[in-house]
Amino acid sequence: MPLTLYVLRHAKAESAPPPGGGDHERALRRRGRRAAQAVGRFLARLGETPELVLSSTAVRARETAEFAARSGGWSAPIELRRPIYEATTERLLGEVASCEGEPQRVVLVGHQPGLSLLIAELVGSEPDFPTGALAKIELDCARWSEVRARSGRLAWLVTPEMIAALRRSARVREREE
Repeated sequence: MPLTLYVLRHAKAESAPPPGGGDHERALRRRGRRAAQAVGRFLARLGETPELVLSSTAVRARETAEFAARSGGWSAPIELRRPIYEATTERLLGEVASCEGEPQRVVLVGHQPGLSLLIAELVGSEPDFPTGALAKIELDCARWSEVRARSGRLAWLVTPEMIAALRRSARVREREE
């Protein structure tokens, strides 16, 4: 069975850290919380809830993972991993390769520029990847330890704005029926 990696950039965060804190402590804005919730519901509606979530320890990434999981009803454990924060492509590949228990669907929550560079490494082209964006990568691997450059295919990429537009469109269709 093929593996699926969902790459999720943390949602919109406060521009300044809290008093006495650094970049690592920046929390989500209200808009970011709503975007993370929309991503969680989006995956749940697709029937593609993850079995594992790997998240940076940065507050904005952790909150993105938590809001998405709660809102989508995900039962997947969230593993907080410090190395995802400011990670290189190689480091991110290592984090993905270390998945234990062989889950089929994993969400990786992190930061730019590492995430778009990881996607480029896996699929061959670097996407525009704004805050709150979610990419689905289908991997041609049986185990996470086999994930390598060019071992994936970008199935789709959505932004919070695209998800909102899809929701609006669905509501309009429902009213018309």
